[in-house]
Amino acid sequence: MMRLDKYLADSGIFSRSEAGRAVRSGRIAVNGAAVRDPSAKVDELTAAVTVDGQAVRWTKYKYIMLNKPADYVSTTDDDPKSVMKLLPPEFTRLGMFPCGRLDIDTVGFLLVTNDGPTAHELLSPKHHREKTYGFECLPLTMEMKKRLESGVELSDFTSKPCTVQLDDATHGRITVTEGKYHQIKRMFHAVGSEITYLERLTFAGLTLDKKLARGEWRELTEEEINVLLGK
Repeated sequence: MMRLDKYLADSGIFSRSEAGRAVRSGRIAVNGAAVRDPSAKVDELTAAVTVDGQAVRWTKYKYIMLNKPADYVSTTDDDPKSVMKLLPPEFTRLGMFPCGRLDIDTVGFLLVTNDGPTAHELLSPKHHREKTYGFECLPLTMEMKKRLESGVELSDFTSKPCTVQLDDATHGRITVTEGKYHQIKRMFHAVGSEITYLERLTFAGLTLDKKLARGEWRELTEEEINVLLGK
């Protein structure tokens, strides 16, 4: 059981103070009955809670698909260009954070969550969760492509084998299971090319929603969460 105002705040639609005001103003119903006491206890697992007649769903963890724009950094720091500034402030209060990092000029699918254990598993190299990126680059030959796919020796590690699909000499997609600092850019540089544009298209079995413009976000569907969690 938890307080009603905490239930609402944890659902991400209000801050705690906003939740209290919404309850006292009669906007909240629990199991069909209006409740005006913010401290009223509700069963977070079974209660049917509505705000202005619209259902509110409480979950322990939240999962957000964000279409990251360029010039934003994947951090929770109080930086005006933090990706968290693209989301409601309630999400920061819920302890949400970017799952992994995209370079400042890399765009596309960024998962934001407060599920620490799952984030750790998704980012762990031993679980080999695939990530696909669309790219533009300086001309890439078939020999360069083969070198990328077989693994590239860099100054601090050798990249694992990956898959590269070319549309032409300067456009394509690359699928990797790692996510080390500037890895794809470094791989292309090592074989004699350069990345000029990079967009993450998929992450851990999920595909970026084409309806999301840069900077827009949505919560994952239940089906997408099941894919993410391997259910």
